[in-house]
Amino acid sequence: MNRPALTLSLGALVCFAGMAQESNVKKMPTPYTSPGSGMEMYKAYCASCHGTDGTGNGPVASRLKTPTPDLTHLSRLNKGVFPAAHVAQVIRGEAGTGTHGVKDMPVWGPVFRVFNDRQESVVQQRVAGLTKYLEGLQVK
Repeated sequence: MNRPALTLSLGALVCFAGMAQESNVKKMPTPYTSPGSGMEMYKAYCASCHGTDGTGNGPVASRLKTPTPDLTHLSRLNKGVFPAAHVAQVIRGEAGTGTHGVKDMPVWGPVFRVFNDRQESVVQQRVAGLTKYLEGLQVK
């Protein structure tokens, strides 16, 4: 398999893993990451679409129907304040946005619950760590 096809295949697996019903999550090839590392989670779950720098230029982005949002301007779009609560809701699948969200992005909440035997405190740690990492990507 050539590199672009492999990249597309792997990226699609990661992107679609979060869309699975919770009962099917165990069957999905989603890599386990440390609950304490927002960077590790971002690289494993987000970078294939959003790019390693968060600008929306990941290897799968050009193949998606909806343009992948630039995550580095979330604060700028929210009057200079990082919308942490909303970002956490989107990650968990509890909220969407006009251009990106539940229907377009994998929902990681169910995946995180399966990873951690439904321990809500660890799910919250994962979502908080990933949210904090995204806050650090904001353009000043």
